[in-house]
Amino acid sequence: MRHFRLSLCIVTLFLAGSQNAGADDELRAGVAVVDVTPPIPFRMSGYFMERLSTATKDPLHAKAIVFQQGDESAAFVFCDMVGISFTIAGEARAKASEATGIPVDHIAISATHSHTGPLYYGALCEFFHRRNVAKLGGDPHDPKAYREDLVNKIVAAVVDAKAALQPVELKSGYAIEGRLPFNRRFHMKNGSVQFNPGQQNPNIVRVAGPVDPQVGIIALAPPGADQLSAAIVSFAMHLDTVGGTKYSADYPKFVEDELRKSFGPDFTLLFGAGTCGDINHIDVTKLDRRDTATIGQMLGETVEKAMQDGELSADGEASLAVRSTKVDAPLQSYSEGEISQARKNLELVGTRELPFLGQVEAYKIVDIQRRPGKSIPLEVQAFRLNQETAIVTLPAEIFVEIGLAIKAASPFKTTLVIELTNDSLGYIPTKKAFAEGSYETVNSRIVPGSGEKLVEAATKLLKELE
Repeated sequence: MRHFRLSLCIVTLFLAGSQNAGADDELRAGVAVVDVTPPIPFRMSGYFMERLSTATKDPLHAKAIVFQQGDESAAFVFCDMVGISFTIAGEARAKASEATGIPVDHIAISATHSHTGPLYYGALCEFFHRRNVAKLGGDPHDPKAYREDLVNKIVAAVVDAKAALQPVELKSGYAIEGRLPFNRRFHMKNGSVQFNPGQQNPNIVRVAGPVDPQVGIIALAPPGADQLSAAIVSFAMHLDTVGGTKYSADYPKFVEDELRKSFGPDFTLLFGAGTCGDINHIDVTKLDRRDTATIGQMLGETVEKAMQDGELSADGEASLAVRSTKVDAPLQSYSEGEISQARKNLELVGTRELPFLGQVEAYKIVDIQRRPGKSIPLEVQAFRLNQETAIVTLPAEIFVEIGLAIKAASPFKTTLVIELTNDSLGYIPTKKAFAEGSYETVNSRIVPGSGEKLVEAATKLLKELE
C-alpha cells in the first residue's frame, strides 16, 4: 500500500489549449489539484472517539479553481475533509491573496465534509492531544505539522490554478437526483424529534423536514470544444457513507470516476457540499443501505446525463463579480459551573459512561470557549459567474431549508449554495428545528434565528449582483 505522507503532489489542469490575446473581457479559469492526505496513523474526524487511520482507500485532495475576467478574480478550494477551521482558512486565504493578488474576500475554502479525513482542529483534537501528552509525554499524532502543511498546500493549489488560467466556456443548470438524499430527522410517537432513529423503527411517525434533490452543476470546457474539462457540482447529502479507518474522499470520488468514463481521465470534479446538515443517505423504510460506490455511480450518472443531454444552459454573458458580508451570530452562553462540568465530561467522550447527547453537549460547550467574544461573524459570499449563474458560500453545517430558501429567493437561474466554507462551527439549524431539539441543535453553537439571517444576507448579496 502506498502511503501519501504530506508530500507536495500537485497536478495542474488546463481548461483550454490556447489563449486568445487581448480579450480582457473573456472569462478564464484554471484548475489545480493537490494531495493533502495525512500520514498514517493519524487521528480521523467525524465521530466522538479517538480513531486512528490505518490505510488510504483513496487519497484526499484540495482542488482549486480560479476564475478571472478583466481585473476581477475569484478562487474556490474544495478540500476532502470534515471541515475547515477558521484559523486554517484565514491563514490560507491571506497567503493565497498575497501570492496571487486575488482579494481575500474573493477566496472561498470549503470542506466536502468527508468523515474519513483528518482530525486536525477543534476541542476534541486539542483534548486528544493533551491526553496523549499527559499519558505518553508527547503526542505521536500531533496535528501541528499537518496544519502548517495544509495551509501551504491550499495556497499552492490557488497559485497553480491561477497559473493555469485559460479561456473557458461555461454551462450551468440543475439535475434532479431524488433517489439518494433523505432527511434524517423524524417525529416520534413519544412526541420528540429524533435524528437517525434507525431503519424500520416502529416508533417513527413522519419525517421532520424536506430534502433538496437539485444537483447544481457548473460545467467548463475550452472554447469550441466538444469535451468538458471540469465541473463544480453541489449536492445536499452528508458525506458519511464510508466509515472505518481508511482515508477516503467518500462518494464524490466515485462521482468523478463515473464522469471520467465520458469525459476522459483528466476531467476534474470540484465537489461542494450543499446544505445537508439534516440530510443523509439512509432510507429508514428499508434495512439495507447503498454503498459508497453505488451512491457515487448513481449521482455521477445523473450529472453526466444532464451534461450530455443538453440540460445545462450556455446562455448568459460572462460577468464575474463578488460580494460578501458577515452576519453577527450570538454564541450560546453557559455559566462557569456548566463550563467546568463540560470540561470534566469531555473526559468521557468515546465511552459509555455518558449518554451520547451529553458527550455532544460537553464538546460543544468546551468548543465555544475557544471562540473569542460573545458572537461569531458568519461570512456569506456570493459569486456571479454570468447573468444566469451564481454561487453562495456559507460557514458551518447548514440545514437544508436554509439552502432551499436562498435558492428560491435568488434572481439567478442557477444558484449553487455551498456550506462549510471558511469556517466550521457545528450546525446552523432553523428556528423550527431548534424548537424540536435533537442532536443537531445540541451540537449548535449559536442562538436560534442565525440561519434565517443567513438567508436574508445571501438574498441581499445575490440581488446586488443581479
